[in-house]
Amino acid sequence: MSEELEITEANFETETASGVTMIDFWAPWCGPCKMQGPIVDKVAGQMSGKAKVGKCNIDDAQKIASKLGIRSIPTLMIFKDGEEAERLVGLQTEQVLLDKLNALVG
Repeated sequence: MSEELEITEANFETETASGVTMIDFWAPWCGPCKMQGPIVDKVAGQMSGKAKVGKCNIDDAQKIASKLGIRSIPTLMIFKDGEEAERLVGLQTEQVLLDKLNALVG
């Protein structure tokens, strides 16, 4: 059971305000995003209770994507207590994501 969140313009600030939150910025028409999705799902399951993992469809949340300067997808951003801690652009492996998250949840 994954603890995955749907990140929207309405809940973005709340979900990233405290703790460690990783967000997968994607779109349904993006090929690499479709490959990234199941990897993010696995990471969400493994990080349950330690960090929040969510997905944000940039077609539905263009204001957030613009505000964060997201130009390529998939982009995975990790926030710690409301601040951007890490930004990964392009397809990432499960291990890379787990390493980055574990370093921040410490």
